[in-house]
Formats: sequence, C-alpha cells, structure tokens
Amino acid sequence: MQNVRLNVQGMSCGHCVNSIEGALGKLGAEAKVDLQSGSVTVYFDETKLTLDRIKETIEDQGYDVV
Repeated sequence: MQNVRLNVQGMSCGHCVNSIEGALGKLGAEAKVDLQSGSVTVYFDETKLTLDRIKETIEDQGYDVV
C-alpha cells in the first residue's frame, strides 16, 4: 500500500468530503479529506491504481488537484 497527500482546491463542505471519498472508494482506494488544510490523503495499492487515475477521479468530481 502506498499513500499520497494531494492539495485539492474547491472543497468546502460535507458534500465535498462524501463526493471525493466515495469516488475514490469505488476505485478501491481509501481517502481522508481534510477541509481545513485543503488536502486529501489517499491510501491505495499502486499495483492496481495509478496516481494519475486518482487525480483524474478527483477532478471528475469538480475539484482541482494542485
């Protein structure tokens, strides 16, 4: 398992948390959103999921990975 912390812009509420954590959960990753710091920590199996796919999934939810 690998973990990565991403800075994400546009998150402000519980809906944002559920949207991102839910979408990444469907990919088989575990995500923890921190609204205060504007970050998402993602735990994933690098043999099954790429960092690019994680970023793309977050952006598909309407947020910007910076």
